[in-house]
Amino acid sequence: MDATGVLWSLCANDSRAAAALAVPFLIPLAINAHHPHRTAALAVLSGPARARHHGVASRQEFLLHRNDPRRHAPDTHDDYGYEVTGYPAGWSVAAARAAITTATTALLPLLGDSDPTVRVDAAYVLATAADPAHTIRTALAGGFATEGDAMVRAALLLAAAEITRAHPHPPTVRWLRERWHDRAEAPEARLLAAVGWLCLTDQPAPEELRRAVDTLADNERAHAMEALPWMSAASGTNEPGLLRCRRCMLHPEEPDPEEVLWDSLF
Repeated sequence: MDATGVLWSLCANDSRAAAALAVPFLIPLAINAHHPHRTAALAVLSGPARARHHGVASRQEFLLHRNDPRRHAPDTHDDYGYEVTGYPAGWSVAAARAAITTATTALLPLLGDSDPTVRVDAAYVLATAADPAHTIRTALAGGFATEGDAMVRAALLLAAAEITRAHPHPPTVRWLRERWHDRAEAPEARLLAAVGWLCLTDQPAPEELRRAVDTLADNERAHAMEALPWMSAASGTNEPGLLRCRRCMLHPEEPDPEEVLWDSLF
């Protein structure tokens, strides 16, 4: 197993205390355009900065940061609980987010990289940083204005929504509403703007949003959007992340395919 695989394993096994220590060392690799393992480092960089997000797709939990190192005391771990080592998981998450926040200036140029995968992963990393001055959201909006790739446009919107969940900003909420409302926008962007907007408000989902999501979130598009790390993390057994978000956020009465599968085994 390579080093990035080890890092993912540590996060998957709820041992982020060790993984968080790697974040400051991965950042120089991720921002070095000539490093042979740059994309691998960037892809795993924010893993330690997120916890309990795999399979999470509800309005109440999706994109939620339970511990922000700029807003909470450094000894809090909120409801992340404890790692298998007994270490408070919130401490590890906060440490990883603090390291990424410190490197914001170095990471922002990656949003303009020639490789769309790098732009997506950079947005995913930056979404975990503290952004009280809206520096990152300004960069995301600027990138969105010139971005031609539909998947990257979707990633930029969802990154802005994730940051805004940690740092409320009404103009961003309005911006997301405009994006899902815009029928000329790429379907991928409209879908994730809708998902992001739903997570930032407790208003009932408008009928127009429901129709748009139900129409645009077909199986083919949902599987294609698994390329976005938010969607792959939200996925469950036999259910791509986009469809899981649609079901949990708009159709909670529908059965969970994962529960149906498990029930069929016993």
